[in-house]
Amino acid sequence: MQVFDLGSNPLRELNATLQAQNSNTNQINWEVQNPRGRHAIAVGLDAPIEVRVKGSTGYYLGGMNQKAQITVDGSVGPGVAENMMSGTVIVEGDASQYAGATGHGGLLVIKGNASSRCGISMKGIDIVVFGDVGHMSAFMAQSGNLVVCGDAGDALGDSLYEASLFVRGSVKSLGADCMEKEMREEHLDILSNLLKVSGSKAKAEEFRRYGSARKLYNFNIDNAY
Repeated sequence: MQVFDLGSNPLRELNATLQAQNSNTNQINWEVQNPRGRHAIAVGLDAPIEVRVKGSTGYYLGGMNQKAQITVDGSVGPGVAENMMSGTVIVEGDASQYAGATGHGGLLVIKGNASSRCGISMKGIDIVVFGDVGHMSAFMAQSGNLVVCGDAGDALGDSLYEASLFVRGSVKSLGADCMEKEMREEHLDILSNLLKVSGSKAKAEEFRRYGSARKLYNFNIDNAY
């Protein structure tokens, strides 16, 4: 176990050290102590290492992650796992706004609640939220899966493209061009797997699926002036 104390060492040094790891490293396990809400911890990682942050963090934890597994023993600020490409980010607490924004791949697990715009413009990432999500979640989401084990706020899936949204609880309102869709066997399989790998005890049969009505991004001559 490699231990890095942010109480006595600079954040820049931590990120430079973690970013220097590669696929051949034998320094697999890292513990980050005393994060104290600092921003941009463990960003831009590109190696199959495991990083555990012992406390809550600020903006952009795990941004641009590739291959690494990052776990936060606390809550995170806005933009956790922003533009993540692969790997896993696990938040044991709550997440602030736009969690998983523009994520292209990988898995983001939030074991508490997520604030507004969770999964905004997601492009292939899988996001599992054990609690609730705020308004405008999955706004302009293009692909990937958003799983909400609790409730969803206003305008869920506004201007949605081809991502799938699974909600176990209530939805306050659907955004433009978002509609409830049939839950077929292939969707139950995808959802069951995401619940399993994230550690959720929820059952896939308890969820509803939402997706794009596919009206906004197709040209309609009747809308031309």
